[in-house]
Amino acid sequence: MNDIPAYEPPKVWTWNKESGGRFASINRPVAGPTHDKELPVGRHPLQLYSLATPNGVKVTVMLEELLAAGHTGAEYDAWLIKIDGNQFGSGFVAVNPNSKIPALMDRSGKEPIRVFESGSILVYLAEKFGAFLPTDVKSRAETFSWLFWQMGAAPYLGGGFGHFYAYAPTKIEYAIDRFAMEVKRQLDVLDRRLADNEYLAGDVYTIADMAVWPWYGSLAKGLLYGGGEFLSVQDYKNVQRWTDAIAARPAVKRGRMVNRTWGEPSSQLHERHDASDFETKTQDKIGEPVAS
Repeated sequence: MNDIPAYEPPKVWTWNKESGGRFASINRPVAGPTHDKELPVGRHPLQLYSLATPNGVKVTVMLEELLAAGHTGAEYDAWLIKIDGNQFGSGFVAVNPNSKIPALMDRSGKEPIRVFESGSILVYLAEKFGAFLPTDVKSRAETFSWLFWQMGAAPYLGGGFGHFYAYAPTKIEYAIDRFAMEVKRQLDVLDRRLADNEYLAGDVYTIADMAVWPWYGSLAKGLLYGGGEFLSVQDYKNVQRWTDAIAARPAVKRGRMVNRTWGEPSSQLHERHDASDFETKTQDKIGEPVAS
């Protein structure tokens, strides 16, 4: 017997109360800034404003991979934007009118260029530096297909499963079952693709892997929403193999640390302004309290 009262939607929805859950205090049905706050600007051509969520990690991994491949023009400053209201500052909204991390300002040319949405940033950087995006038509198409697969799939994983399984104020069986089924289907899609391919686009590591790995690699290791056992992630053997291979890359290890404010202090580099920061400015080195 379902004891949850039936909900009858009103004819016209109005925002008259918080929705509940972990992020209720910052959710709102309107866009635009809530306060004036300029963004800092560092000395490098690329200025990243972000947080080490899966979407943020995509970009810091890409930047670290570019630097590892010898693209010195990819040097960057990574500034921390906590999603506690800072994303509604006037400076950040000017870079991303959607008030979501990550957001990038490229100041290498005559006038700054803003780039927002994580997938768009990956494509922009890949084309700017001619890296991690194949040039042959077939592989390029495959890369874009998996990149946009991730962009379309993530709302089911994060906004759907993650929200109702981990963040919603009430556990709703229908909602959890609905999104768990879809996430497991997505994992099966990946597992079947990776059964015969080293990487998502084939035998070459691309921005598609960088986009998918922070979400589904973390999920496969039980690090996302505490849902690993619930989803039997260990059953997806090909996803596990691919996840481990990417996690072992030095640039990926560094990229995961940037703008990270949780976990072991040695894994947190709140801001990144120089390559040496990984050795000297992680939270265990600078002696500051660990941010919540």
